[in-house]
Amino acid sequence: MGVDHDRAAAAVVELLAALGEDPSRPGLAETPRLVVEAFGEFVAGIDTDARAFITALEAAPSNAEPVLVTDIAVRSLCEHHLLPFIGRAHVAYVPGEFVTGLGSLTRVVQTVAAKPQIQERLGEEIAQTLVEGLSANGVLVVLDMAHQCVRARGTQQTDSRTVTVASRGSLTEPAARAELIALIGDPRG
Repeated sequence: MGVDHDRAAAAVVELLAALGEDPSRPGLAETPRLVVEAFGEFVAGIDTDARAFITALEAAPSNAEPVLVTDIAVRSLCEHHLLPFIGRAHVAYVPGEFVTGLGSLTRVVQTVAAKPQIQERLGEEIAQTLVEGLSANGVLVVLDMAHQCVRARGTQQTDSRTVTVASRGSLTEPAARAELIALIGDPRG
């Protein structure tokens, strides 16, 4: 489907006018184009199957242990306010039939994140994508995010973070989750 740039730019002009601004003034003349470019990045994952980024590198060992990638930079868009939420994803999987490249995990996270949504659904969708794409025996996704709709408006909680957990398969077991969460640690120290 893609972004209809002309329609979106016209909507930004209308929004600026509705907010009492003069969209033609020099400081705002390029704003519609820039907003459309930014939102194009924010929603680039719409209609994209993130499983396409998962590739089988080699057969998994029979006694495969979890693979954990921490501190994946992630940005998504709050579907309620259309403001970004930004933070880190920590993703673990227990290989099933094969292992994948570590970059595949990052691409899955970033692709699934690139659309309007809520954080809880984002974690669940990443976990389900990895289960389906990897045939993984277990998946754990921990998201640690700062929501601009909480930080910049409303209650204005500038230091607030939201942490969510999504798990599948063998990593739903409390002991397995606890071990991996301990390895993730608290990024604030």
